[in-house]
Amino acid sequence: MTLYDDIPRIYTALAEWLACMTFCFVLKRKVSNHRFALLSAVFLVVQSLLLVYTKDISERYWLPVMLVAFGFMGLFLYLTCEADRKVIAYYTASSVIAAEFAASLEWQLASFIFITNKQWWVQLLVLLVSYGLIYYVVYFMEKGSRESLQFFDITSNELIAVASLTIVVFALSNISFITKHTPFSGALDSDIFYIRTLVDFAGLIMIFAYKGRICEINAQKEINSVNAVLKEQYDKYRSYQSGMDMINIKYHDLKHQIAGLRAEMSEEKREEWIRQIEEELEDYRPEIQTGNTVLDTIIAGKMADCRRNRIKLTCVADGTLLEFIHVADICSIFGNAIDNAIEAVSLLRDENKRLIHMSISAQKQFVLIQISNYCEEQPKIVDDLPVTTKRDKKNHGFGVKSINYTVEKYKGYVEYNMKDQWFDLKILIPSPR
Repeated sequence: MTLYDDIPRIYTALAEWLACMTFCFVLKRKVSNHRFALLSAVFLVVQSLLLVYTKDISERYWLPVMLVAFGFMGLFLYLTCEADRKVIAYYTASSVIAAEFAASLEWQLASFIFITNKQWWVQLLVLLVSYGLIYYVVYFMEKGSRESLQFFDITSNELIAVASLTIVVFALSNISFITKHTPFSGALDSDIFYIRTLVDFAGLIMIFAYKGRICEINAQKEINSVNAVLKEQYDKYRSYQSGMDMINIKYHDLKHQIAGLRAEMSEEKREEWIRQIEEELEDYRPEIQTGNTVLDTIIAGKMADCRRNRIKLTCVADGTLLEFIHVADICSIFGNAIDNAIEAVSLLRDENKRLIHMSISAQKQFVLIQISNYCEEQPKIVDDLPVTTKRDKKNHGFGVKSINYTVEKYKGYVEYNMKDQWFDLKILIPSPR
């Protein structure tokens, strides 16, 4: 057996095409169905022509040809799937190992069956069944962990590890076809088949396990960050609550002081002093009362930021509808939502456009929460979540995720949309009433 008497090149091309197609159905696509079908057909033709018409080249060019084939696989995934380049690179490596395993196992089975049955339709059946089962299992494994894709953010070092694993697996599985004079080469043809299939299978399992571990680590980091945001909002609420208690005490004390001042000072000084005190009291007077003390405290605390940034916040809310929601969860939802709205409108140059409106109402068996702010530019939405505008995206955007996690606890639904230069956050939560 020589190097090019091994797996038919058309089988290898088909295996590589199917591997890419499998991951295309797992990842979110960025092209229409018609364009995807066209690109898929073009890739299959190009990959097949490349491998079939290079089957008789010398061994020195075999590796460059395979690298070009792998490059086409990465290009196909990049053109069709909506994902970060590092994620595309990871799935390219996964496609390479999956294709190597599928082609190797199929040809090993076909060669074994060929000893007793040489009919062409039997060989075709082996091809269809083996490729079908292998890629179904790969798709099933990826689909089973599809929810974890939101946590799959691979770093450069992790990508280097994946690339190194792919190189090692590819080298060990093919080294026997180049030379039999290494500690890792097989002497017999049957040994070569077993080595190649087992190495490719082990590589496929390792790359899946490595991805799972990355997702677990990133998920734990995100949970910790979201919990930190939740705690921060709750701590703010406690701070607001303490401040409001002191203000209420001061508010009532000053009322009595005003009554005393009217009788003790000259009319001119007395009226001036009274005017100043009343102006101070105006700043601390509760401006919005919803019927929910927690929500009222949060809004009162945020009003200081609104006054400082010349933001007008209006509210039409029935806070009694929130009685079934835990204090910490009210802090998470409204604290983060109002903070995000304040941050967004603070960037507007025209102070007349710094507007925020909040409403809470009953909609049949649901509580509808809507927080809107004026917005001049369409925010970027990825995976139904607005993307933070801060440069350090990895360490920001957890306020939005905290809102989503909290609403999900109550089996609610969160929606973000933009209409007529108003950015809306809508939350729908089933009411226990």
